[in-house]
Amino acid sequence: MRHLALLATGGTIATRGTPGGRRVEVDAAGLLRAAEAVWGPVPPRVETHDVNSVASFAAGIPDVLALAARVRAALRDADGVVVTHGTDTLEEAAFLLALAHEGTAPVVVTGAQRPFDDPAPDGPRNLAAALRWAASPEAGGTGVTVVFADAVLPAVGVRKTRSLGLDAFSAPGRGPVGHVDEAGVRRHRTAPAPAPLIAPGAADLPRVDVVSQYLGADASAVEHAVASGARGVVVAGFGSGNATPAVTRACLGLLESGVPVVMASRTGSGPVVGLYNGGGADLAAAGAVFAGDLSPWQARLLLAAALSAESGAADPDAPARRCRTWLREAGAVAAEPRP
Repeated sequence: MRHLALLATGGTIATRGTPGGRRVEVDAAGLLRAAEAVWGPVPPRVETHDVNSVASFAAGIPDVLALAARVRAALRDADGVVVTHGTDTLEEAAFLLALAHEGTAPVVVTGAQRPFDDPAPDGPRNLAAALRWAASPEAGGTGVTVVFADAVLPAVGVRKTRSLGLDAFSAPGRGPVGHVDEAGVRRHRTAPAPAPLIAPGAADLPRVDVVSQYLGADASAVEHAVASGARGVVVAGFGSGNATPAVTRACLGLLESGVPVVMASRTGSGPVVGLYNGGGADLAAAGAVFAGDLSPWQARLLLAAALSAESGAADPDAPARRCRTWLREAGAVAAEPRP
């Protein structure tokens, strides 16, 4: 391997404590020095780039699309890219990078739960593991992955499941692709790497809103989303994919008018499938997309990317078909609409 590119975008891994709260103050070179103190220098050359210096909760889709462009540019010369990112939106950023990634070169996203100046920071070890994974032949063909707490997780299906714990991320139902620790790099399986949905040069994506389900939820959030300009709606549904009667009726109306609806689950683990009359079964029969094991937040990005890819299509069902194809290629368990 010739060399890696390290792209630093801020986040907790690069913060120090101040009287006003944590602030991003450590650049990519400083992060690399700390990582090399864990297990020593990574064999290939690592070229550092400071891309941004923000907390990830302040980032938007255009920021991550700009990051995807930087990743694509870095891969013209580098054999792999490691991105440091804030954990608040890391699951969405990694997924968006996966929607834009093509080729076999590894792209690895990592971060930290503790700041750089913590007495026991986790960032240096996470970055050291990410660099070793990216430099290893084992990472070839795994697409975009997330390295955290020694585990290598697929970007598709990854979720932040702990607010403060060091093992903050998991991929329920998919499990780690590999591990990196004192014993070295170990790859357990292959992560599906579907074809990219986002074309190079994309600066933004169509608006898609997430509507959460809760006891007695009415249709006002669905109606407000479309009235405010959303071109699609993702429902963070109950259980295996249900919505209240009012939301189900509203979503059936959207589907009839050509607005795509995607169903995900609010549970945090497991696939969705249309099983119940008056809920998920009705939505599946009407053509709603069931997003497999994706979180509602990743499902939102998938639908937005599909809408962008099919922006000129005359068939209003084209974005839904594009979503289903991508879900199959990504290894998600996606329910087909019932006849």
